[in-house]
Amino acid sequence: MSFPTRSIHADCTAQTTLSTPLGDVLLARTADGLAGAWFEGQKDHPGELAAPWRPDDPVLRAAADQLDAYFAGRATRFELPLDLRGTDFQRSVWRALLGIASGGTRSYRDIALQVGSPRAVRAVGAAVGKNPLSIIVPCHRVVGSSGDLTGYAGGIERKRALLRLEGIAA
Repeated sequence: MSFPTRSIHADCTAQTTLSTPLGDVLLARTADGLAGAWFEGQKDHPGELAAPWRPDDPVLRAAADQLDAYFAGRATRFELPLDLRGTDFQRSVWRALLGIASGGTRSYRDIALQVGSPRAVRAVGAAVGKNPLSIIVPCHRVVGSSGDLTGYAGGIERKRALLRLEGIAA
């Protein structure tokens, strides 16, 4: 179990599940904000959490509403308090991902340059793969330097579908 997953297990205060066109998404929060959004079956899915089911929780309700609007094509960004749980390097990568606008992509190399570690392309890939906030921290917008689709913890077909939803031919 990764550090972010262990941390979320320890500190999660509420959870709910949202049905989306691409499958169920588990939403989890801590006292500081939304800490997880995982597709069912996604790599590094935390499994069962001990936190209470609270679909009425304000942060979880806002996340669910914004994700619904995203899938309906009415929203392209998220305004939520986030609790990014990971190493300093992972958090720097995830913050860089937040700057990729809907309809755009960046390469792993672009992100490595942005976080000040131009030789850390593989480490950036690993951090992208550990992102606990699918869609909201848009790791699906990261592609290979040639523009090819590369791995996605939620599955390459979901990545392709998310990019198509945003108007990117995948």
